[in-house]
Amino acid sequence: MTTDPNTPTPRPVSLVCVLAIFVLLSLFGIMAKRVYVHSRTPAPQNEAPDNLSKDMAWRATPETRRAHLADLRKKQAEQGASYAWVDQKTGVVQLPVARAMELVVLEHGGAK
Repeated sequence: MTTDPNTPTPRPVSLVCVLAIFVLLSLFGIMAKRVYVHSRTPAPQNEAPDNLSKDMAWRATPETRRAHLADLRKKQAEQGASYAWVDQKTGVVQLPVARAMELVVLEHGGAK
């Protein structure tokens, strides 16, 4: 293998330069960790129940989340099976789902 006499030979990298690069990368990592990790507030579900506001207290533990979900499903089931006014001024009502489907079939069933 022939080498070109005009090609410069590579110089070895000094140990000081390598150490300086590692020190700078370490400093960058430490600063990034301090700025990013310590400035974030914990997620609401990870806080103690005593520190949460009333509207977020249901997220405190798995038991409170299950209880809140059960209450929500119960309310939705009651709403889906009852009649009520949503907005009386504009004439918007809440109907049971089965009755609403019957009305849609009566209204649009003969349009074929």
